[in-house]
Amino acid sequence: MLNNEFELLLNNTLSSNRFKDYAPNGLQVEGKKDIKRVVTGVTACQALIDEAIAFQADAIVVHHGYFWKNEDPRVVGMKYRRLSALIKHDINLYGYHLPLDAHPTMGNNAGLADAIGLTQREGLQAGVALEDAIGIVGVLDAPMTPEDFKILVAQAVGRDVLFEQVGDDKVQRIALCTGGAQGYIEQAVAAGADVFITGEVSEQTVHIAREMGIHFVAAGHHATERFGAQSIAEFLSVECGLEAVFADIDSPA
Repeated sequence: MLNNEFELLLNNTLSSNRFKDYAPNGLQVEGKKDIKRVVTGVTACQALIDEAIAFQADAIVVHHGYFWKNEDPRVVGMKYRRLSALIKHDINLYGYHLPLDAHPTMGNNAGLADAIGLTQREGLQAGVALEDAIGIVGVLDAPMTPEDFKILVAQAVGRDVLFEQVGDDKVQRIALCTGGAQGYIEQAVAAGADVFITGEVSEQTVHIAREMGIHFVAAGHHATERFGAQSIAEFLSVECGLEAVFADIDSPA
């Protein structure tokens, strides 16, 4: 597949033109024209690039790419080393930020919702359709104790989680938004959720949870955002016939 065809495929699949984002979505660094082998990952760090080089990849697809708003535009230091490695090995880099959060079946939010078994899903933001929303509200098949729900989330993301429990009542209506979305906790309250799950926590988030009466889970930025890159690797392999693998470069954050 040609690299421009590959970009068009991903743009269309992820509906990238619907999002006003903090970084460019699509092809960020151009490499060889023909793409057969692909590595996907959460962040385009040096370790992921090294994995792609070892795999002899023609392209990398990530959630966290380059050229974020307000970042230093100079190509020096770490940025130089990353770009130099991509260019030297003729590897295309594609980044999809919000589109890979929001996709209703292959997105990070959808993947986490699948992992904990949420049904009857709707967008977290009031009046926003599920496919356009940044965040999901859904329900569990049956109510769970907070303690059991904490275990369920930890199993879904494969790590211990921070769980701020605000009572003993069973939970069933769950709101989530992966990554650094702790600021959406009040939207989760407005949506009538018993629990809000995201990746990160700020100091004030705990106080908001306690005072507004909602359980809060910080399950890891990286851990909650592996789902999209995993789904893209499967899509490219199964649906497109490319040799695609997900490389999990661990991060405790």
